[in-house]
Amino acid sequence: MAARLDIDLLRSFVTVAETAALSRAADRIGRSQAALSMQMKRLEDLVGQPLLTRTGRGVLLTVQGERLLVHARRILASHDDAMADFSGGSLGGSLRFGCPDDYAQAFLPYLLRSFAQLHPAAAIEVMCAATPRLQAQLERGGLDLALISIPLGAERDILRHEDLVWVQPRDHTGIWADPLPLALGDPDTLDHRAALTALDRAGCGYRIAYASGSLSGLLAVVRSGQAIAVLTRPAVPADLKILARTNGLPPLPRIGITIRIPERHASPLARAFAGHVRAVLPEL
Repeated sequence: MAARLDIDLLRSFVTVAETAALSRAADRIGRSQAALSMQMKRLEDLVGQPLLTRTGRGVLLTVQGERLLVHARRILASHDDAMADFSGGSLGGSLRFGCPDDYAQAFLPYLLRSFAQLHPAAAIEVMCAATPRLQAQLERGGLDLALISIPLGAERDILRHEDLVWVQPRDHTGIWADPLPLALGDPDTLDHRAALTALDRAGCGYRIAYASGSLSGLLAVVRSGQAIAVLTRPAVPADLKILARTNGLPPLPRIGITIRIPERHASPLARAFAGHVRAVLPEL
């Protein structure tokens, strides 16, 4: 009789591939590392090929392992779709969701709370980072789906339009120095590029006082009165104020928010959460 691939073995294998470490994979699936190692040995025996190479820093997939990963994700997606279709009711399992820092406080609590009411057995792991970092994680398989910022016109599936705004401390009353000190996100983020483009077009001098992917660090610099920042309007905290257009700074563009999900490998839970975000986010 031909060997048959076991769903549990494939699910464990995909987790090992995504975490690149048996210890982290064992924690995620709730097994001991020894039990997980035995599962991987059974899977290698089934396919008759070495799938993993152990290194001092974790595990790497062999060429055969990379080939099996493609099949495993496709098999698991079809299996989970079928189970969800016939089981009905709420979904369980876990997924990894990426969200930019500036949207986390504004939108994430309600999105998670309202989804939990529909699917109380679902567990959602959240990663907050700048859009370029989230996109990189999606490409590597480190996230199941992510909310990201995009320029308007980049695509049609935009869930919200948000203004980029200049912000400063509420108690700041003086005139900002020339060149204008800026606290911005990483150089490849939309806020950073939009700020510099707007200032360059207006012929305004500026200097980068702070540039980092850490929103908390950026806000700390602004609160100290050392620089002004560019944020999306929903991300502006109560102790900062939006600078009016009459202050001499150039206008900033609007941006779009969309959801990215690798549809080919998405689980029913990931698809359900993406659908929930698409339905709820425009109304927040």
